[in-house]
Amino acid sequence: MLWIMNPDDPRVRRTRERLRAALLSLSEERELSSLTMSAVARRAEINRATAYQHYADLDALVADAMEDAVSHVAECAALCPLDSPDGTTPAPLVDLFSHVADNAVLYRRMFTERGGSRFAEVLRERVARELLPGFDAGRRPARHSEVPPPLHASFVAGALVGAIASAAETDRSPATDARDTWILLTT
Repeated sequence: MLWIMNPDDPRVRRTRERLRAALLSLSEERELSSLTMSAVARRAEINRATAYQHYADLDALVADAMEDAVSHVAECAALCPLDSPDGTTPAPLVDLFSHVADNAVLYRRMFTERGGSRFAEVLRERVARELLPGFDAGRRPARHSEVPPPLHASFVAGALVGAIASAAETDRSPATDARDTWILLTT
């Protein structure tokens, strides 16, 4: 008999949260390429077989663990008006780069190791998807009105992903990264 897990079951949610937290904790300590499902299960204080009941492999766990980060970046991007009347850097963009700075080790590892191009593409697609409704509704600079909204959303998303990858590699302040990205996006 095949047992199907109910993702709304509190026990399932708790176990998955423990696995995600364990993975993120371990990724702060060592390279993602050196992690195993066994190590994550030990850190989460659960049986390895239980871990495999929740995630087919470590890549699936990594993708799920990064979902909150991807969501946060996408939401911040969607909140940024691309036509600031006074030219100041929008607070959501500063928040986005503060989040990246707070999680720089994990972002570096996701861009360069286990996540690599797959993580960058998931992030780009999610940001573009969050931007598109606003662009369709005309919330973008008038000078860009000739550009189809899906192309514009994809372009901005790609630029943000590149800026995020760069920010994770430097020790510049989040405010500086946000300001410089804002200048590039709006000029």
